[in-house]
Amino acid sequence: MTSIDRLPGGRPTAVRPVQDRTELRGVLGRFATGVTVLTAGRAEPRGMTANSFASVSLDPAVILVCVVRTAAVHETILAERAFAVSVLSGSQEKAARHFADRHRPRGAQEFDAVETTPGRLTGAPVLVGAQAWLECELTAEYDGGDHSIFLGSVLDIGRPPADDPLLFFAGGFHRLPD
Repeated sequence: MTSIDRLPGGRPTAVRPVQDRTELRGVLGRFATGVTVLTAGRAEPRGMTANSFASVSLDPAVILVCVVRTAAVHETILAERAFAVSVLSGSQEKAARHFADRHRPRGAQEFDAVETTPGRLTGAPVLVGAQAWLECELTAEYDGGDHSIFLGSVLDIGRPPADDPLLFFAGGFHRLPD
């Protein structure tokens, strides 16, 4: 990671590495995001909590997710060439914490703690009660350092009735005030 020193007028002078990862994490944590659970796999599904999710294009419909290369779901996305994203509601903090826990059960038991339904087109688990969900076909992978940046062409979507969104800010989960 680098930062740029600037002269008056905004011209860059030199690029220097950012050394303090804790401070960097604190700075990046000031950007409030929604919370998703990213899933992939029909026979042996995998999942992870992710807030690195964004819309890329409406026409064609393309989204992106960033996945750490060491996550089990990373290899499953590459193998299946498909994934689902469940946008969590405010009542789903427990699910967010579950899929963020590195010590959670793996394999079929990974999904015992949440109610899911298989995606209609990809078979990837979609969390029941989510604010919205998308099923995607993997269309591109880019190097993002210790993460892969996956682009997905949106195959199917839904937004059932749900409560307020679950948010992540400054290292913690939050809900919108009533």
